[in-house]
Amino acid sequence: MADSVASQDSAPTLKSRKRIRSVRLVVIAVICVVAAFLVRRFWFSLPTGEGPAGPVVPRELFQAVWTSRPVLLVGIGDSITDGFGASEGHSYFDMLISNPADEFPEMKGICLGSVLPNLKSLELAVSGSTSIHHLTSQLARLEVQPPEVLGLVVMTTGGNDIIHNYGHSPPQEGAMYGATFEQARPWIAAFDERLKSMLDRIEQCFPGGCHIFLANIYDPTDGVGDATRAGLPVWPDAMKVLAAYNEIIARHAGQRPNVYLVDIHSEFLGHGIYCTQPWRRHYRRADPHYWYYTNLEDPNDRGYDAIRRLFLLEIVKAFRTTVPQSSPAPLHLNHNGK
Repeated sequence: MADSVASQDSAPTLKSRKRIRSVRLVVIAVICVVAAFLVRRFWFSLPTGEGPAGPVVPRELFQAVWTSRPVLLVGIGDSITDGFGASEGHSYFDMLISNPADEFPEMKGICLGSVLPNLKSLELAVSGSTSIHHLTSQLARLEVQPPEVLGLVVMTTGGNDIIHNYGHSPPQEGAMYGATFEQARPWIAAFDERLKSMLDRIEQCFPGGCHIFLANIYDPTDGVGDATRAGLPVWPDAMKVLAAYNEIIARHAGQRPNVYLVDIHSEFLGHGIYCTQPWRRHYRRADPHYWYYTNLEDPNDRGYDAIRRLFLLEIVKAFRTTVPQSSPAPLHLNHNGK
């Protein structure tokens, strides 16, 4: 009789234990699923987003002809200006000239072709090239223009100097990934001199005047300085080297009234390999998306859209004052708002 009662008492206990174990397993499974989702979301996902990217370009600035002078738009530099990774018609250089077929409604008609009726273009940029090639090869192909021609020169230079070799071989000038800052000092100084020579050469090629739009170098690590998430080796002095190059670019832009700094570095922070991590300093809550191509060093279409807009805004500054429609003389600009 006693055994029968004990057996009846133990039955609910066994059922309760099984129920608790089942609940625990469900909770553990849910935690694992949530953890996997969060890891994927914050560490492995790089969503690119959709729609326009970058600053607004005021439409009213593109409602009338800026000048009827002959204008030559020249692209000098690396794969960014060459448009590597962009879909057809979506490189920033192409979009400066004319709108792509699938242009965003707010950007239709906002291009140089709409306001410069005598615009021609010359694309000299080559993917994979360094600042060494830009001076010795690309600028050697730029001929001296007639005095009636106004030059608009867009440049991206220096980025490949820093990132090339990707840590797979010892660092050297033009491919310094992994170098200590002390090791890079002479290469940084050489870039300083080389950039001066490039700007001098461009000005010599346009006796009728030119405006140079010089981009600085962006940071795909969003200021973190760690590219291991992208599969690259650790580089402790990467941020120092990048900052030194960008300081040189900014200084040269500030020393010449016809050179404009195009700050793609600031605009791209928060759109690199840490774009999905809201605890990062440069997290972009309004657009937490990746603006780079699969190779990390070039933009995707949204990145090129942003770069196109940044260049347009700086080019607008060069045409702020009223210029005689057929004037062959260099433009006289107001640079107070640079």
